[in-house]
Formats: sequence, structure tokens, C-alpha cells
Amino acid sequence: MERARKLRCEQTIPEATVWKRLRARRLNGVKFTRQVPIGPYIADFVARREKLAIELDGRSHDYSGDYDQRRDAFMVGLGYRVLRFSNREVSTNLDGIASAIDHALKGQ
Repeated sequence: MERARKLRCEQTIPEATVWKRLRARRLNGVKFTRQVPIGPYIADFVARREKLAIELDGRSHDYSGDYDQRRDAFMVGLGYRVLRFSNREVSTNLDGIASAIDHALKGQ
């Protein structure tokens, strides 16, 4: 919990950008929370009721494919759907990300 709290205070620019879109139920009235502990992992954003986790991948994720796969499998095992977006996508296609999240929330 302490680590999640620290991450909320030290969010990256891409995280802050996506959070502006998700916070305060701005995306179709769905409540998102940021830096949510799920088992041993911390998801960047989670719609708890809808069991949707959103992960943003920066450069450090270029070399962590196995870790990310284990992490995603763990969350999927708990019933979550996991969407991953690169930091580059956040800066070049925020509307597309919002649309993809919206489709996932609608079960598409």
C-alpha cells in the first residue's frame, strides 16, 4: 500500500495525461482508481467494478516482457481484463486509447 501511495504522488507525464481522461468518472461515468494493488502487483489504473486494468508501458517495459506476461496472467486469473498502452501511444493517440478503453468497458 505504501508503494502504491508513493507511485500516486510520483506519477509520470503519460500517467498524468491518461488520469486526466479517466478521473472523476470522465469516461462514461466509470470510476477508475490509480496505482491499485492487485496481489503482489500494482496496476496503473483500475475500474474495480468492471474488473478492467489499464497498464502504461514506458521504456523500462522494453525489457520486461516475461514479467509483464506473468503480471497480466495473474490479473486475468482474478477475472480482470488488462489493456496495455505504450507511453508513445499516450502522446500520439490519446483519443484512440480512450476509445479502446470504452470498447473494453462495453465488452467489445
